[in-house]
Amino acid sequence: MKYRCVECGNGMKSLFVQYSPGNIRLMKCENCKAVADEYIECEIMIVVIDLILHKPKAYRHLLYNVLDSQTLNFQSLLWKCSFGFLLLDAYRSLFICRSKEEWGLSTSIASFIWTCQKLFLDVFLGNFMFFSTFLLATRIFLGASTRSLRYEDILLAILVSSYFKMCFFAMMVWEFPASVVFIIDLYVLSSNTVALKVISELSMGRCVLTCFSAHLMKFLVTQALELRIL
Repeated sequence: MKYRCVECGNGMKSLFVQYSPGNIRLMKCENCKAVADEYIECEIMIVVIDLILHKPKAYRHLLYNVLDSQTLNFQSLLWKCSFGFLLLDAYRSLFICRSKEEWGLSTSIASFIWTCQKLFLDVFLGNFMFFSTFLLATRIFLGASTRSLRYEDILLAILVSSYFKMCFFAMMVWEFPASVVFIIDLYVLSSNTVALKVISELSMGRCVLTCFSAHLMKFLVTQALELRIL
């Protein structure tokens, strides 16, 4: 991925000129004449808030101008994001299991084994079907225009845009109803859609259909596994 103007998505060779340490001048986009990336001089919390508000320019800043594959150890970043994604998904499944039954010191060995089996199938098989469906739907619904995109770029965009799963950390400390899990899932779905739209530059409708298909497949697979285990 190369640098992009966060306003219009036009390619940029550089985002700023540095005259001395701490003295920089932000470059302007030749296409829209606006500052190419105003987030360079913003606090990190401003970026986080705009990501939560689903502003496309915040996603362009993150996916193109921060997570630059030419300056970062891309493969290492991809593995770290994947590990974090699976870890948070495992806690999500564990939280749902605990909300359906009392799970404490008196839990039987059989119940513990059943829970571990369900966690393993939910996390690995569920997410395998999720990413497989997502990549397939990307090629079907988004068409030939995404052939220039690498699978690694699409995968990283989905992993990074699932940042709202970090709310599960709060659920380790405070008690929340099980419905909060599905609210987080809906928010992750919408965030994935915005990220896909930013990197593909296609219509929102097609991006919604692509992301919805993948999330629906994951939901159906996990529900089918739960019925089979029961």
